[in-house]
Amino acid sequence: MTDRLRRLRLAAVNIDGVLLNDTFSPLIHQFVTRRGGVYSADVERGVFSQRQVDAGLAMAAAVPAELTGEEALAAYFAERAEYLADHPVEVMPGARALLERLRAAGLDVICYGGLAKSHFDEHLGALAGLFTAPGYLCTNDVRPGLREITAHFGLRHGEVLFVDDVARVGEAAAALGAPFIGHPSHFEHSHQARLMREAGVRHIVSDLSEIDAGLLHALDREAARSAPLATAAQ
Repeated sequence: MTDRLRRLRLAAVNIDGVLLNDTFSPLIHQFVTRRGGVYSADVERGVFSQRQVDAGLAMAAAVPAELTGEEALAAYFAERAEYLADHPVEVMPGARALLERLRAAGLDVICYGGLAKSHFDEHLGALAGLFTAPGYLCTNDVRPGLREITAHFGLRHGEVLFVDDVARVGEAAAALGAPFIGHPSHFEHSHQARLMREAGVRHIVSDLSEIDAGLLHALDREAARSAPLATAAQ
């Protein structure tokens, strides 16, 4: 397709679980089950795409051991360092091609996530030229951050497409009238695919190659038919 997109202006793509492999689900599962807890959809709701302080509290609540949120978070990051030694962060297959398709469609592209920008620089620095400045926005303090990302670029809800691996973000997008593509984890114990379906997420992909020109134009048409654009402050 060569016709221009009518409504979409920006694609905001989550970093971990979309552009980088999912190193969070397996590790949080390990954290909970090693301590005698039960890994469940409720655990994922409490931890994923939450502020780190809130995720720490949720992890502490998910295990029998008496931990504060700060203690749980410190233990998690200590285990993460060990885990990554054997399970390194990797760029997802098709990530570069996805970014190139988004740019070819005429979209600006931003990456976002809960870790510091150094995480982006280390693992996606080689692809930095495919992103719009500043390249990466840390949303830890404003989770899930959809309003803030939209406002950062002076856009309105309905002009920004979000691509994320967490159902909670899809729910937030629906509440704002923002286009959304879900890319749930393939981790065997993940609940995100089911949670996305239960949340009514309409566009769920298992591979980044599925986010093609046809899907982008379909989302653009849906956005153009939706209610009048709302500002990010609404």
